[in-house]
Amino acid sequence: MSAETIVVGAGSAGAIIAARATERDDREVLLLEAGPDYPPGAQLPRDLVDGTRNSMSAHDWGYSYMPMPGLSRFVFPRGRVVGGSSAVNTCIALRGQPYDYDEWADRGLTEWSFEACLPALKRLEHDLDVNNRWHGQDGPIPIRRHAPEELVPWQAAFVEGCQTLGFPFCLDQNDPEPFGVGPQPMNKVGGERMSAARCYLTEEVRRRKNLGIRASTIVRRVLFRNRKVVGLEVETKGQVEVLPADRVILSAGAIATPGVLIRSGIGPRETVERLGVELVSDVPAVGARLLDHPGAAVLFMPRTWGFSKITDPLIQTVLRYTSEGSQYPSDMQLQPASFFPWPGLPMPIVAISCCVGKPSGAGRLLFKSADPHDKPVIDGNCLVHPEDRARATEAMELAWRVVRSKPMRNLVYPLWPAERTLRGREAISAWIGLSCGSGYHPSGTVPMGPEGDPEAAVDGRGRVRGVSGLIIADASIMPTIPSTNTNVTALMIGERFGEWLREGAL
Repeated sequence: MSAETIVVGAGSAGAIIAARATERDDREVLLLEAGPDYPPGAQLPRDLVDGTRNSMSAHDWGYSYMPMPGLSRFVFPRGRVVGGSSAVNTCIALRGQPYDYDEWADRGLTEWSFEACLPALKRLEHDLDVNNRWHGQDGPIPIRRHAPEELVPWQAAFVEGCQTLGFPFCLDQNDPEPFGVGPQPMNKVGGERMSAARCYLTEEVRRRKNLGIRASTIVRRVLFRNRKVVGLEVETKGQVEVLPADRVILSAGAIATPGVLIRSGIGPRETVERLGVELVSDVPAVGARLLDHPGAAVLFMPRTWGFSKITDPLIQTVLRYTSEGSQYPSDMQLQPASFFPWPGLPMPIVAISCCVGKPSGAGRLLFKSADPHDKPVIDGNCLVHPEDRARATEAMELAWRVVRSKPMRNLVYPLWPAERTLRGREAISAWIGLSCGSGYHPSGTVPMGPEGDPEAAVDGRGRVRGVSGLIIADASIMPTIPSTNTNVTALMIGERFGEWLREGAL
């Protein structure tokens, strides 16, 4: 079909934009996705159904990243399927805290304050556990928390151990003032993942005559005439064609979106010209930095056979606390993992990981060519910044204190690092670079900002500088990273842009 608007990327934001905008009959949207589509009634692959763990390969872009200079490269999972990363992730449904959004408003983005974002955060959710003014009960995505009787032994012991150390129990980690230990809010029900595709692109929505969905289609570049969008050059099963369009919304994600822009001639002049692309608009902020949540993990060996099972839900609980000297309340997460596959060991091991919620450092993307099939080089620079390293070191010391508490001390013993390393911060800090890694929350690669902000690539409604008809609407536009997992924030971005597109406000 032809459409007035083409949305590139059917992930957490793009799927919602298409669904919300086409609630009006006079809004035509064509939704493009590089990966496959599994419409209602089709057999949904098991890896997409199973919300108890990530899908790491079957529906993935195949990216890799270097956590820290000098380390080996590791997988960097990103969903390549209708639903995007919401269809393959761990289903953690943390929404961020008020200060995360007010921080954006303080940068001149007044439409992105917590007060302004809260209606969309409520509109997307159906909270099955908490019914108050902070939560929605009528949204497409069900959110629930594991009840105490559902917790596997490692998760239950973690909650009790944290309480022994004086941390309060926290039922709702999405409350505006979360603090303490409790169940993670998760968009899974009965162990099944509730993705943006499953919840928004329903059979009823797909029957709309003004919505088209085209899968297995790679966007090579956006086409312009006099800096105005006129279409897209796309590739489907090796065949290249041009799709005319008056408006393009890029929702390809924080890794892929800047690549599409640079291939289209939008980005830092030196990068665009180095790749042999004709410059359309010199926008230095495109791909200039990569925001993410760095962290680390301590691994433990169970003392008894059968304590940990690879069939257990990977994530159920979390501790939220404030790091030493931080201006951001509850900026840190300490999270037990119910299993950690390690080749050659006789049984699954367990882990406790940390997530630095408001990191000071940033990673980078490097594009080697203008070939849409080439993957960017992703350098995480995790825990390179001394403040991030200090917070992660503090977290690993706390993890050891939790494990030494009475509810946990007889369950496991340290596997990596050795116990002598965990006894002091100096030793932990020296070791932690070997354990550092990404939280898989890439964002901020095409940041938004007010007019005149030299660090911004788009305005507060995603409009790309120097051109017309091109809008960015995904995690790329986050000017700073929220203190928690980013998927719900990306869903919220989809809700807001979908509403704006439906109402003619883009």
